[in-house]
Amino acid sequence: MMIINLQFHSSFRQATYLIGALFTVVSMAYAQSYPSKPIKLIVPYAAGGSTDLTARLIAKSLTTSLGQPVIVDNRAGAGGTIGQEAAAKSAPDGYTILFSAAGPLVVSPHIYRKLTYDPIKGLDPLILIATQPLLLVVNPSTPIYSVSDLIKEAKAKDGRLNYGSFGNGSAAHLAAESFKIATKIEMTHVPYKGSSPALTGLVAGDIDLMFDVFSTATPFVKGDKLRAIAITSKERSAQFPDIPTMEQAGINGFDAGTWFGILLPSGTPKTLADQLNKAFNAILNEKEVRETLISQGALIRGGSPEQFTEFFLSEYQKSGKLVKLARVTMD
Repeated sequence: MMIINLQFHSSFRQATYLIGALFTVVSMAYAQSYPSKPIKLIVPYAAGGSTDLTARLIAKSLTTSLGQPVIVDNRAGAGGTIGQEAAAKSAPDGYTILFSAAGPLVVSPHIYRKLTYDPIKGLDPLILIATQPLLLVVNPSTPIYSVSDLIKEAKAKDGRLNYGSFGNGSAAHLAAESFKIATKIEMTHVPYKGSSPALTGLVAGDIDLMFDVFSTATPFVKGDKLRAIAITSKERSAQFPDIPTMEQAGINGFDAGTWFGILLPSGTPKTLADQLNKAFNAILNEKEVRETLISQGALIRGGSPEQFTEFFLSEYQKSGKLVKLARVTMD
């Protein structure tokens, strides 16, 4: 009986090895034939916005790199969760890719309590495309020329200073809430449905200030319709060398902004993920892509899936704490 058991275990191990080897061969063969059809790039925003335009630029380069059409699929709504749910529930075969930003990825999950997918378990981080600081801009009619002026004005008005954002839970909203916490001031939040209407309200004087991304705020600043008083990055911007960082303005340890990344449906084979990661890293070295991202005030990143996973989880936890502390809720 002992001999029979040993023979059984030996045969079982051999079968296991054979299955594992066969799986490896099949995976390698699949990777070698990938891609053999068009690839869908899901963007959880409406067409025409800065994130969408960046995604389309990258999709164009990826089409050339992989030799198959990469089609942008805009799935806007519900704080980006609609697009991310679609990606998370797609087949993990390399033919569905998610291009998303910090808000939908690490903030919305803490605000929407009834998600039908798990943002951590449902998506595999592939590569961090870029981080993007924000500009703190004010209406030129205000007596605010610096961060210290803003703090004084906010304390004098005791909550009657209004700040805008491009939506509850957006990078602009959380940056302002972080600023309130760091400086112990009170301001009133006025959420808009997008950056453009918020900037229009700021120019019109309906609100007093807001944190905004470079791509939409820059034309207003250069056109003297808005005044930029600080940037949220750790170093000054080449576009606005005279504008101090929040750290230089006296707000120690201030960390706010947004970022863009590529994720895949959970369970996508490592061979495909590695192939795509290599392709995206190469794209980030292309002149047109680099110049476009830099013109938007972005800091180009890249790297491995492991590096992005570590960054993603850290941002997810940090955002959760801030959402709770600032009591961010949906309308």
